[in-house]
Amino acid sequence: MKFVDEATLRVQAGHGGRGSASFRREKSNAFGGPDGGDGGSGGSVLLRAAEGINTLADFRIQRTYRAQLGEGGSSNDCTGRSGDDLYIAVPVGTVVSDLDTGEVLGDLKATGMELKVAQGGKGGWGNTRFKSSTNRAPRQFGPGLPGEKRALALELKVIADVGLLGLPNAGKSTLIRAVSAARPRVADYPFTTLHPNLGVVYCGQHRSFVMADIPGLIEGAAEGAGLGHRFLKHLQRTGVLLHLIDMAPGDPAADPVRDARAIVAELKKYSKDLADKPRWLVINKRDLLPDAEAEARARDIVRRLRYKGPVHLISAATGRGTRELAEAVMAFLEQRRLEQQPAAKAR
Repeated sequence: MKFVDEATLRVQAGHGGRGSASFRREKSNAFGGPDGGDGGSGGSVLLRAAEGINTLADFRIQRTYRAQLGEGGSSNDCTGRSGDDLYIAVPVGTVVSDLDTGEVLGDLKATGMELKVAQGGKGGWGNTRFKSSTNRAPRQFGPGLPGEKRALALELKVIADVGLLGLPNAGKSTLIRAVSAARPRVADYPFTTLHPNLGVVYCGQHRSFVMADIPGLIEGAAEGAGLGHRFLKHLQRTGVLLHLIDMAPGDPAADPVRDARAIVAELKKYSKDLADKPRWLVINKRDLLPDAEAEARARDIVRRLRYKGPVHLISAATGRGTRELAEAVMAFLEQRRLEQQPAAKAR
């Protein structure tokens, strides 16, 4: 199925059923009076985050959803049946906005979360409700209220602990293949990755994290150049970014430091929050150089970038250094979760 991370749809809640204007007709009670029942309420429309759905592609096929109408009331004070609510399954990580106003209605970031996006109309009153001491035979009834109608914009933001960042062909897909069971496409030309790939990295019993590989960024991505600009939003939920740098680019004119600075500049243009996330340098393709030269070149890259954080020298193709990287990331995430627990309890 094609990966789709944006979609629009229209939802219509059910209208309430009309009330009944009815009078008793019994042989033993000639003046029976009103007995019209109320109409049933219309069904509401709700979105529910569900596992196993990884794309919004289904909403390219079906764009309109309608909940069930409420049934009308009837005689003998019988209330009409209420319409069933309509539940629409969406991927975990879906942000829902009103298409007309731009208002964010909700963020379905956990399995099972629900969001009501259109309220069903109330059923109309039957004529029994209008009976009074001065109105013994009311003929009024309520027509039932209309259900809410809305146009929605859905935006999927991938849920991952770790995001991979870098130019096309920096080795992101190769790394995620090396440390997880994910099998993204790998080739020696740019833009092999056309949509985000997720891989679960296992570091032992009850110790794992989710890694996201997005299309590579190029200069101008924040303004729409290349493919990666559409997917920068998928890095916003991550806890740490791994910035992959190709230490042995095939193009002699390429400069890993200049390219790394360009990537950081794109992050800052797109979102300050994204730029402020923890970012580790992962210098890749050490297998293409002798050990001494690879280590010297890595030190030079770090020095020129004036980078002070964690640095890992790896070969994603051979797997060298990738297990140590995964363990370090796991330890960082575990420590981060421990630090966040007291704050969560306090709230």
